[in-house]
Amino acid sequence: MYKEFYGLLEKPFSKTPDPRFLYMSSGHREALARLEYAVEESEIALLTGEIGCGKTTISRALMDKMGDDYHFLFVFNPRLTSDELLRVIASGLEVGSPSLQKDELLREITSALYRLHGERRIPVVVIDEAQMIPSRDLFDEIRLLTNFQLDDKNLVSVILMGQPELRTMLASPVYEPFRQRISLNFHLAPLGLDETLEYLDFRVMAAGGAPGLFTPDAVQRIYELSGGVPRRINSVATNALLIGFGRDAALIDASIIEETAAELV
Repeated sequence: MYKEFYGLLEKPFSKTPDPRFLYMSSGHREALARLEYAVEESEIALLTGEIGCGKTTISRALMDKMGDDYHFLFVFNPRLTSDELLRVIASGLEVGSPSLQKDELLREITSALYRLHGERRIPVVVIDEAQMIPSRDLFDEIRLLTNFQLDDKNLVSVILMGQPELRTMLASPVYEPFRQRISLNFHLAPLGLDETLEYLDFRVMAAGGAPGLFTPDAVQRIYELSGGVPRRINSVATNALLIGFGRDAALIDASIIEETAAELV
């Protein structure tokens, strides 16, 4: 469809978190570097950002960068009881049929952690949408994971990713013990105007196209509509390419972006 018309090999603004399409703004570079450090030190890290800012994509890029010495396991829905969370973690640690009894479950997790240590592999637990964690008990269980230690180093690293309200939640005094265990925290801000231009060109080139497909006035309007949030940029840009294709327009200008504005939810 529009791919051939614009000389693209792939869809440049897909919503899937493909690290090949990860535009490394200054904020993304810093977030990735900080998470890399936290994982190397087997610590708890906190990454927050607005919906669609690229947190999940950064976690995938981190997994690719760290290589086979690290064993990543993801918790995508943290609306769990503490026992359910431990069973999800146990399954991610390759424990077959995790026990329903907590004492036995903890022993299974301990054995799995020591096994991975013997294999020189470091487990990394990534909890996405952490603002949805339903209770303090669950945070306490996550905190206690860092009690698994050997030679003064944790046997597991934990990354919490969530929306800005996660920071507000953790600011409560009841979470002070958990906050003390967080060694690194970073907030991923939306892109600026110049970064929005670079982002659009980067994604188009990653898909096999040429830079400059979006005119400067189009970039300005995209930035205003999206607030610099990559997922919103993707939505506007995809609709613009479809409209541009329908118009037989070689370039995407502000008039095309204006037409997409009416379709945004």
